[in-house]
Amino acid sequence: MQGNGGRGHGCQRGKSAGDTQRADCRGQGWWHGKFRGCGYRLTTGREAILDSLSKSEGHLSAEDIYMKIHPKYPNVGLTTIYRTLDVLSNLGMIYKLDFGDGRARYELAEGPKGAHHHHHLVCTDCNKVVDYTDFIDEEVELLRETEKGLGVKYNFKITNHVIQFYGLCEQCSGKK
Repeated sequence: MQGNGGRGHGCQRGKSAGDTQRADCRGQGWWHGKFRGCGYRLTTGREAILDSLSKSEGHLSAEDIYMKIHPKYPNVGLTTIYRTLDVLSNLGMIYKLDFGDGRARYELAEGPKGAHHHHHLVCTDCNKVVDYTDFIDEEVELLRETEKGLGVKYNFKITNHVIQFYGLCEQCSGKK
């Protein structure tokens, strides 16, 4: 239920469902079929970027990705990384996140086991980001009712959302 900043989901290049199903069977990484099924070539640089995101525990900036892949793939430049991140975001394969520190961060929309829904707690002092997954029943119900109400009010089919809470983490709140 994580959002992607208002960008479209799925393929934008007009491939048929049959093409997508056939493409899903190719490649070693789970993302191969999704990427190729939308009509894009999976270059070594693009695969390195996806691999870096899939192995990351955190939220990477384009510069973080560059630093991770540059030693092994010196021909993949920062411009290629930014362009690839835009394509992946537009395809709904990654989320572009803004934690208020002036740097866009990215994470995969789903892993090999499917979507991993979570919210973020962002410390406004040290910029620490916590993936928050242990939802309480009241929170789940509130979100369900909010989505339902907004959908009816604006005649809008809600498919995802992004929630970020800002404040001070335990270490920073003790400093003040």
